[in-house]
Amino acid sequence: MPLSALHTLIAAGESQTLEFKTSFDKATVESLVAFANAQGGTVLVGISDAGEVLGTTLGKETLNEWLVQIKSATSPSIIPDLHAHQINGKTIVAIDVAEFPVKPVSTKGRYYKRVASSNQALNANEISDLYMQSLQLSWDAYPAHQATVDDLSIAKIDLFVQQVNAGGRFALGTTAPFVALEKLNYISHGQPTWAAMLLFAKEPLRHHIHIGRFKTPSMIIDDRQITDTLFEAVEQAMKFIVSYVAVAFEFDGSIQRKERFAYPLAALREALLNAVVHRDYTDGSDIQIKIFDNKISIFSPGRLYDGLQLDEIKRDNYRSRLRNKLVAEGFYLTTRIEKYGSGFIRIREALRDYPEVSFDIEEISGGISVTFTQPESQPESQPESQPESALPIETRVLQLLAMAPMGKRDISAALGQKKVSGQLNKVIRILLAKGLIEPTIADKPNSRLQQYRLTL
Repeated sequence: MPLSALHTLIAAGESQTLEFKTSFDKATVESLVAFANAQGGTVLVGISDAGEVLGTTLGKETLNEWLVQIKSATSPSIIPDLHAHQINGKTIVAIDVAEFPVKPVSTKGRYYKRVASSNQALNANEISDLYMQSLQLSWDAYPAHQATVDDLSIAKIDLFVQQVNAGGRFALGTTAPFVALEKLNYISHGQPTWAAMLLFAKEPLRHHIHIGRFKTPSMIIDDRQITDTLFEAVEQAMKFIVSYVAVAFEFDGSIQRKERFAYPLAALREALLNAVVHRDYTDGSDIQIKIFDNKISIFSPGRLYDGLQLDEIKRDNYRSRLRNKLVAEGFYLTTRIEKYGSGFIRIREALRDYPEVSFDIEEISGGISVTFTQPESQPESQPESQPESALPIETRVLQLLAMAPMGKRDISAALGQKKVSGQLNKVIRILLAKGLIEPTIADKPNSRLQQYRLTL
């Protein structure tokens, strides 16, 4: 390493890929393990935490002895590069280690991963995650213990196949239900995977969405626990959320009034989808949704996955890391999500028309919490949780599409109509013209498989 580059490293300070040590000890090995389990990195021995060059004493065989200690103290054994350098007459040693291809690496039975400028001890779930990542696997791709295909709902699979075909992202045609799931790896060697059980089980797994309407942190005025397969759980939760989102009516001089929800429904839906698709299903905690007068928070169990950091997802160029690959695939193929890793980008896009709404993300209590906050004072709007029949049909259609893309027949049925009415056709045209909704099959507007979804 050139001396100038070494000076630059020291001046930059400790980071995700750089650690200072005054001497070589077991903490040095722990840092090397943490680097190997993350992106790789460098330990500079002979440098204080403040970046002061103190130097270290080397004998003829010191570097070889350090290398032997590192190899014997790590499993699988890591073999870093060690190089001595002179700075102002003092000796420092740079120990470089690359990201290890088969994770996790441990030292004396302990596992670490580099997070920001510190080493983080890994728990059992994180160790398992690292192992599966290194094999390009995910938890939901494993066969569900003691489950059989008889535990799956044919009706739910048939609906899924229809939605996949309509979405146009993968062609299943008229494939038989279980054959379709085998093609998509939801059934492995004749046994349902965990993803199949989460999406299609007759008796849903006990992963709850706990949702409530609060007046104060201690005063709950409505409360619901949703336990269902994931597609259905998202729709039920979104319906509950939207029922408590106020609608203001605006007039711009034209004959028709315009409805404006207090929050962008597309952003709320993306946040809910992120919570359901990316949560840690090995954690028994519930997804928690709290709706207050001026804010909505959504908590999802499980920290950010595969080293993803909060500051990364606050930028538009972050790289997607999927904890539940098959679950995410199901939501993608049915067009419920647009593309992997775009959820927070779409939330920010939806919020551009809502400058008064703030959006925050934080890691708390072993999970991720997102919060949408309104200013304290609100314009007059609809009463809380109005009966659906009292709302304008345009509003009710938007509420339905906030839950999931739907075709006219499904919308009509959800509105309680026996068939698609002329009024519904007119409302669809108006919402399309306003740019509030868009067709899922844009190049074939009259397709029998046509559905509509909210735009951002």
